[in-house]
Amino acid sequence: MKLHASAPTALNTFTAYGDRYVMVNDQRHEANLIVLPERLLTWSVASFDVLKEEDFHVLLDLNLEILLLGTGSRQRFPHPRLTRELAAKRIGVEVMDLQAACRTYNILMAEERRVAAALLFS
Repeated sequence: MKLHASAPTALNTFTAYGDRYVMVNDQRHEANLIVLPERLLTWSVASFDVLKEEDFHVLLDLNLEILLLGTGSRQRFPHPRLTRELAAKRIGVEVMDLQAACRTYNILMAEERRVAAALLFS
């Protein structure tokens, strides 16, 4: 699906997505990543099934209000212990499939919320 921004921006937005990819500012990405308005981070996680607490540590110091966890083609909830430290820092975690995470990120980013999308492709 192709997404269109209402106004050009220098911030990262999702411009398209499909079953095994996302496009951020018209650049295609096919590997797990973390998208913030000002930057992109590689997320070195093999898959949802092997997530561990340490995988979320990179998110703790990003001054986030909301983390959108995109869990691939379907919504899957991580064990609460995995995101416990995020909750302790008052970072809200919303879990959804990858495509819903892209759409929600664009809305929250446009509202100037402190948001990140952590995307897992498998």
